[in-house]
Amino acid sequence: MNRLRFRSATLAAILSASSLAACAQQADFNEVGRQMAIMLQNSHFDRSRQPFKDLGDDFLKTYLRDLDYGRVYFTQSDVDRFEKAYGDQLSEMLLQQNSMQAATDIYATFVERVEARVAEAKRMLEEDDFDFTADDSVMRSRKEAPWPKDEAEAMSIWRKQIKEALLSERLRREMVAKLAENQGKEDPLKEEREPRERLKLRYERFLHSVKDVDQDDIAAYFLSAVAQTFDPHTDYMSFKEMERFKDGMRNQLVGIGALLQAEEDGATKIMGIVLNGPADRAGQLKLNDRVVGVDSLNTGNPEDMVDIMFMKIDKVVDLIRGAEGTEVRLKVEPAGAPPGETALIVIKRGKVELKDAQTSAEIIEHQGPDGEPQKLGVITLPSFYADFDAGETRCSVDVERMLLRLKEEKIDGLLLDLRNNGGGALEEVRRMTGFFTRRLPVVQVKNTLGQIQVKESDNRRPIYDGPLLILTDKSSASATEILAGALQDDNRAVVIGEASTFGKGTVQQPMDIGRQMPFFADRNKAGTLKVTIQKFYRPSGSSTQNKGVVPDIILPSLTDALEVGEGYLDHALDHDIIRPASGFEPLAKSNLFIPRLKELSNERISKSKDFSYVIEDVTKARSRLRENQVSLNIEERREELAEADEKQTSRNKERRKRFAEIAEDDASNMRFFKLTLDDLEEGNGLREVDPSQDADDYMRRAKDKTADLDDTPDWPSKLDPYKREALNVLSDLVEITDDARMAGLLKKSDVR
Repeated sequence: MNRLRFRSATLAAILSASSLAACAQQADFNEVGRQMAIMLQNSHFDRSRQPFKDLGDDFLKTYLRDLDYGRVYFTQSDVDRFEKAYGDQLSEMLLQQNSMQAATDIYATFVERVEARVAEAKRMLEEDDFDFTADDSVMRSRKEAPWPKDEAEAMSIWRKQIKEALLSERLRREMVAKLAENQGKEDPLKEEREPRERLKLRYERFLHSVKDVDQDDIAAYFLSAVAQTFDPHTDYMSFKEMERFKDGMRNQLVGIGALLQAEEDGATKIMGIVLNGPADRAGQLKLNDRVVGVDSLNTGNPEDMVDIMFMKIDKVVDLIRGAEGTEVRLKVEPAGAPPGETALIVIKRGKVELKDAQTSAEIIEHQGPDGEPQKLGVITLPSFYADFDAGETRCSVDVERMLLRLKEEKIDGLLLDLRNNGGGALEEVRRMTGFFTRRLPVVQVKNTLGQIQVKESDNRRPIYDGPLLILTDKSSASATEILAGALQDDNRAVVIGEASTFGKGTVQQPMDIGRQMPFFADRNKAGTLKVTIQKFYRPSGSSTQNKGVVPDIILPSLTDALEVGEGYLDHALDHDIIRPASGFEPLAKSNLFIPRLKELSNERISKSKDFSYVIEDVTKARSRLRENQVSLNIEERREELAEADEKQTSRNKERRKRFAEIAEDDASNMRFFKLTLDDLEEGNGLREVDPSQDADDYMRRAKDKTADLDDTPDWPSKLDPYKREALNVLSDLVEITDDARMAGLLKKSDVR
């Protein structure tokens, strides 16, 4: 009991006076937990899981994992105490409105352990003489390691990690200084704090991030862990997190249009300014300015200027954002000004469009394999964005406008680039699939009762019926997998990319927990449960869950060596197969000529230096991950770095020569035209661009100190190996399709 009182005192010390005052206005998170538990049982898709009453231990394990992923703060003794006090009782505590006792006790213990580790780190960095000559090492990843048995073992592990961090920082300085000397340049890090001081500030910042919490934060950490125990995409979102989620989906936010970065000494640095955004138009805020205070309402009262030193970046963002047309006052240390000099800058908030996340298009004119001219269209879609509230922003509308414009240009083939597209709105996929096909099943959706609904595309005739290629990678997920899977099942498109897509085959629905709260309860800040309610299946009946979409043509990738994808996530739902959708009648697969396309692609890949480098790196990465050890011997590490630097130097030398030849060939044989949403809005046509000179960034960015030392050449014409090979395959597909049609082997109606 004394221990619990001590931890309660610890937690009270963590919560600031303002946050304690705010607690009176916060939701009752014990009641929120109870309502969320009921909603999970009633709404979650997986009815075959363990009964809710048996999930307490799993809730605890997920919470501890989220707090201490590296297993270096909690000890086995701590875990044993938590399991005895709360383990199998957490389910009941949630239903009995008493779960926050466990959440706060465990978090208070976490804070104690972090304080002890950071204190030891500071002591070591101030007092210890580190020996980097011994034959010693530290684990690269402790994900599967056992918990340290006690504080002594935890501290032993921690000391090794501090030693590795200091060694890495020293070697980083050495490497940068060496690169600068070899290139005849000044060392860009010579004015930086020395390694020990830099690390002390880094750990101090981490400690502040752990202690700078309120009841909302602790509840969000705990309730997220409970939700994610059902599956990795079911989640609890606080009121503020839900607002950020909506901003991301609508590709727009209200703020000042600045990219922020947390500095190790506690300040927040301006790393980017959105062109024509509020801060850019105001003209006072500059790159590399350091924000140290925020007056959200611009009252002018010094007491309302919130000190943001060591504040979490998301909380700084929340202070700066606000209603459109209102003003925020920033206290900044101007870049290049003498130490201690500050200025006050007032900026009127406004809408900021996230243009780098918008749909864009381009046309590449070149000679095909047979020497005939070809126009290849490319549409890049970063996400399936949509404004859930106003409905004004829809990616399917943007893609349709782009597609119609490309069709006017009489493109011969189309590449749909869906790399790094993590998904989004399901309705947008359904509508978009119809742009490329006749009316057909797009996706089958199964609900919690096992009922299956088939969603079809709208269009009776496609907007575009020519050769189609889809480029994916391991980050292509969810809605992206529906589109790629539907067009692959229909034999309408050839899919090319990394070994598979991510493998997220589930649908989530945000549910406002406040609506379920008792009538007199505070509902406004109860948060949202984003719960998995459906599982989707391809028209052929196979789920994309876990397995993803396997491309027709697979390209080597470094992700082949990494644990990337749904199958590596805790509590992921299983893959399964249902019957094909009614009306599923795919086109003839022979019309895609995949065997011939693979043959031609494999021939190019076998001769590609860039892909050979990738395969070499995959082998090396697999070996390092399997060993799971990092040496603490400085000479061994220097040898490793020297070997890596020699390899990179050799590659860059080879690439510079080869890239120059490719760029010269591109300039002679290719023309590039761009099209953005702004171009469409302003009635402009496609703009011819020089890809080596074209700046497609919508933000002015601060330059990294060491950027000038990186002599890695840019990809010729800004075509990385994956996009270049995809265009080569599309070019082959265009030529083979045309030849087959001319020979009477392929009718126009066969390419619907």
